[in-house]
Amino acid sequence: MINRKDFMQEMMLREQVRKAIRVVKRKRHTRFLEAVQQERDLRNIIRGLLGEAQTAVSTTAKHANTGINTLEDLLRNSNILSVLEMGFKSLTTDPEQRTSYRNHILVAVEKVLAPEESRKEAGSEEVEELTEAITIDVGDNPEDDPDFIDVEEKEVEKSDGEVEKEEFAISGEDKTGRNKAFTDFQTIEKVILRAFDDLDNPEDRNLFGEYLIKNLALYFDKYGSDLEGTVEEPPAAEDAEAGGPGTASEEPEGEMGAEPAVEPGEDEEIANIELQEVIKHLNIEDIVENLL
Repeated sequence: MINRKDFMQEMMLREQVRKAIRVVKRKRHTRFLEAVQQERDLRNIIRGLLGEAQTAVSTTAKHANTGINTLEDLLRNSNILSVLEMGFKSLTTDPEQRTSYRNHILVAVEKVLAPEESRKEAGSEEVEELTEAITIDVGDNPEDDPDFIDVEEKEVEKSDGEVEKEEFAISGEDKTGRNKAFTDFQTIEKVILRAFDDLDNPEDRNLFGEYLIKNLALYFDKYGSDLEGTVEEPPAAEDAEAGGPGTASEEPEGEMGAEPAVEPGEDEEIANIELQEVIKHLNIEDIVENLL
């Protein structure tokens, strides 16, 4: 007849072996999930690299005109659109401010390209001849004599920046929009001229200028639509306060806020000191393999 003590020890040993098997299975399953996740991450990285390669190929020259290719490169790889979007969307007090900003930018782009086009058409030789032909005749004015003492009051001369801003302005347009457009245009002007200056063919230059203005106008329309689609917060949200009734920061009452006690894990139960003397005489690996 089986001794009661031996029987209890055997039952406890069987239970601990079952727990050991569950631990082994859980670890194996965890390793399997990690391997699957690593493979999935690797596939996503490869897809991303392939997508970037395809994008790089698709963004190379694909238009029949060099001017349009140059314009696309300008809009895609410069800060022009980001500067204009930020400037346009910052004017939220009045729609007239954005309208003024848009009109000033479009007119300024057209104006800055016109003399460059004329310069290229005239050629460098004609420009030099025109420069040599210009003469300045000061004349015999009393004010030019170094001994002349001028006591008449003169108007305070405006700074170059103020003169440029007035020349930049469009009559009747909002001045806030004008000022913002003036500042932003100084940021993007050289970038536009640098791209335009690379074009020598008249047809390329004409299409570059024409489609630059058209695309800027379309982007301004898009930025305006983005602002119109802005969702206003509900009136009830205006009076919301942190820690108020029903908010997430409100402290729970009673025992509902108490955290549940953490029970010891199964891994700790395996290391039961009372069973060590019994387990050390057994071949646990053989038992685990047979039960698996």
